[in-house]
Amino acid sequence: MGQEQLSRRERERLRHRREILEAALELFSEKGFHHVSMHEIARKAEFAIGTVYKFFENKEDLYKALVLEQAEKFHNALKQAIEEADEEIEKIRNYIRVKGEIFRANVSMIRLYFAETRGASFNVMAGLDSTIRERYGKFMQTLASVFESGIKKKLFKKIATPFYLAVALDSLTNAFLFLWLEDPEQHPYPEDPDVILNILFKGLVD
Repeated sequence: MGQEQLSRRERERLRHRREILEAALELFSEKGFHHVSMHEIARKAEFAIGTVYKFFENKEDLYKALVLEQAEKFHNALKQAIEEADEEIEKIRNYIRVKGEIFRANVSMIRLYFAETRGASFNVMAGLDSTIRERYGKFMQTLASVFESGIKKKLFKKIATPFYLAVALDSLTNAFLFLWLEDPEQHPYPEDPDVILNILFKGLVD
């Protein structure tokens, strides 16, 4: 159901929830998960603390919602990027291009996820990693299907299984993105997707 079909009250509720999540992301990114309280989030979002608790049971619940919603948004954008192109190589180019755009447009969320979630031992990890992995696995199958189709059409050589090719491409793009995250000036993410793609397609040996 689109937001235009929702009642005014429901639209208002969604807007309040979004504003709380946005405030939490800003605070978590600035201070870290452990150094932010629900009261701070409420003040930042300009809501009473009781309003925040109407949406989220506690800080861990809020953090899970934030990570899962962002992950879904990222995966949907990448899936759309793949599906909107007709030819396999163009699908892969779109994936590389859009992944860079998403990453650069959501630096706060990316930094938060890798700084907090990956190194965390707190309760928020319960169930979160498995859900993220499941969504990631489904997307990787989508990316693998592009390689599978390209192999069947003899556009690509079958140098590995389609899934391994998808993993290789995903790892390459991640490597470039993490370099950019560490030093954007020295290691800008390539504007031309073929800079990354040619590492996989052309390799080091003629």
